[in-house]
Amino acid sequence: MSFSAVTLRVLAVSAAMALPGSASRGRGMDRPTAMTSVSNAEAGVTNALMRNVDFYVDPDVALHVRQLRGTMRSKTSGPVVFDDKHSFILHINSGEIGLDAHGLTVLLNKYIFGYKGAPIRNTSVSIGNGQMRLTGSMHKGINIPFDITAQVLLTPDGMMRIHPTKAKILKLNGDALMKMFHLSLEKLLDVSKAVGVTVQKDDIIIDPIKVLPPPTIEGRMIAVRVEGDQIVQTFGGSGTVSRPPLEPRAGNFMYFRGGSLRFGKLTMADAEMLVTDLDPSDPLKFDLDLYAKQLIAGYSRTLPSMGLEVYMRDIDKIDRARPTLH
Repeated sequence: MSFSAVTLRVLAVSAAMALPGSASRGRGMDRPTAMTSVSNAEAGVTNALMRNVDFYVDPDVALHVRQLRGTMRSKTSGPVVFDDKHSFILHINSGEIGLDAHGLTVLLNKYIFGYKGAPIRNTSVSIGNGQMRLTGSMHKGINIPFDITAQVLLTPDGMMRIHPTKAKILKLNGDALMKMFHLSLEKLLDVSKAVGVTVQKDDIIIDPIKVLPPPTIEGRMIAVRVEGDQIVQTFGGSGTVSRPPLEPRAGNFMYFRGGSLRFGKLTMADAEMLVTDLDPSDPLKFDLDLYAKQLIAGYSRTLPSMGLEVYMRDIDKIDRARPTLH
């Protein structure tokens, strides 16, 4: 998939522009409707809106954010620091996020079962026809190949339940084999060292938040479904921040408002930062680890409001080698 050049707009606006229903002023840039402020008790929290964004938490794992409303806050009393993804928390109030088969494969092999002595190895995921297929090997002294087709369901406490509907073990009928020997996945798989994963009888239970690499993400999944080649997770019921809807013309973007943000040598107080995709036909592709490279590949100018407008390229358009900052 190709991605267009991206614009990062850092704007300082008057308080009137932040009031619900207020008209945008100035040169009429396409932008999301201004967000209402969080309560005084949440001073320092940065509101976050995203739509149609491929947000990379690993070079090979993209969170396909269809839409997201939430907040960002520092783990300390300081600003949200983009240069240290371990230092802040992204809280999802509501949203829809997809994970494709490649991303899930990497999560399973690198993060979920990436430790020494893991019970599952060389896992591969495919998604289609409303189900997930997992192949790989169980390590029980020897490697035992498996092939599982499963439904993806929601548990009452907001976890993802991988429920097998068909299984092959050693290329044999896995259901019959396990019944013959009175076995279950729970008896076969020791996942006590895995983070965010448990096994209940023959079901694998995954915490969709804990299995992700940094930044730390909070939120409650309220629905999950297989759609095309993605597992789509719906988040909601978390937080009370209320904001008006987005303007359709805003396109693909990330929008941060309020609190303090730090990126590079710049610290913004009462921050407002808009990252927009100039090609609305493709998702915005953003890599938090390499955002500085994206900035360096672009340029900036000062607006009449004394804000800063920075033009940025998508991460797939530039060399992924880490930049050297002096």
